[in-house]
Amino acid sequence: MATTTTERTTRQDQPGRPPGDLPAVPAWRRRLWPYFLAVPALLVTVFILYPFVLSAWYTLLDYAARNTGNVSVVGLQNFQQVLTSATFWGAVRTTAIYAVVTTAVETVLGVGIALLLYRASRIGSIFEKVLILPLMIAPAIAGVLWRLMFNSQFGVLNYLLGLGSFDWLGSSTALFSVILVDVWIFTPFVAILVLAGVRSLPREPFEASAVDGAGWFYMFRRLMLPMMWPYILVAVIFRFMDCLKIFDHVYVLTAGGPGTTTTTLQIAAFQNSIVFSNYSLGATYMFLLWALVFITARYLVSVLGKAQRRAAGAED
Repeated sequence: MATTTTERTTRQDQPGRPPGDLPAVPAWRRRLWPYFLAVPALLVTVFILYPFVLSAWYTLLDYAARNTGNVSVVGLQNFQQVLTSATFWGAVRTTAIYAVVTTAVETVLGVGIALLLYRASRIGSIFEKVLILPLMIAPAIAGVLWRLMFNSQFGVLNYLLGLGSFDWLGSSTALFSVILVDVWIFTPFVAILVLAGVRSLPREPFEASAVDGAGWFYMFRRLMLPMMWPYILVAVIFRFMDCLKIFDHVYVLTAGGPGTTTTTLQIAAFQNSIVFSNYSLGATYMFLLWALVFITARYLVSVLGKAQRRAAGAED
C-alpha cells in the first residue's frame, strides 16, 4: 500500500528523523557531536596556555642553570630586577624605535605601491608576481643573504654604491641596516593587503565624482583614503605586532650588537634564557613583552573598529 503524503510528512517531522529513507541519528550522538567538534580547539588552547602558565610561574622563581637543584620562590624580585635594569629599558627603546620606524616606512611604501598597481596592466601583473618574492624567503635566510651583502670588505652593496669599506653593521648604522632588511622583506605584504582592499572598493562614488569634474587628488583624499583606511590599519596592526617581537633576521644580522644597539626585547629574553641560562629572567622579559603586545593590540583593534564604523557611515 502506498504511503500517503500525510504519513510521509509526519515521519519526516519526527525529532532526529532525517528526510527520506536515511537512518535516524541516535539522540546521544547528536548531543555529543558539538563536543567532538570542540576537541581540536580545546587541544590548541591547552597547548597554548600550558607554556604560558609555566612561563608565568617561572617569573616567580629563582630558576637558573646555577641552582637547578635548589629552586626557590622569590615572588616579584625578577620583575624588580628587570624593571630597574638599564638593559631592559634600552631594549624597550630599541624595540619601540624599530617597530615605529619600520611600520611607518612599510605602510607608506606599501600604500604607494598598491596605488601604482591599482589599475590592472600587463606590467603591473608581472610586478605583482615579482613583488611577493621577498615574502617567499625565510627571514633568517634573508638575514644571511643581507649580511653577506653588508660585508664591509667584499659586500656587493659597497661595490655597487661606491662606498669603499663602509660598515653597514657598525654601532652607528646597525639599527638602520636591520630596519632596511625588514622593509625589504615585508613591504610587499603591506602592498598586497592594501591592494586587495583598494580593488574591493565600490566604483560608483568614483564614477559620480569623475562626472562632477573632481580631480584625482580630491577623490583620493575624500573618497579612497577614508574607505581604504580600515585595510591600512589591518596592515599596520599585523606589522606593528610582528615588529614588537622581532628576532630572526635581527639576530642573524647582528646578534643584538654591536654592544646593545640592536638588542630588542626578544633578543634580550633569548640572551638571558639561553646564553646566560637564567630561565626566570628570560621568562620575565617574555612576560613583559607579552603584556606590551597585548595592550598595544587591544588599543589598535579598538582604533580599527572605529575606522570600520566610520567607513561604513555609522556614528561612533
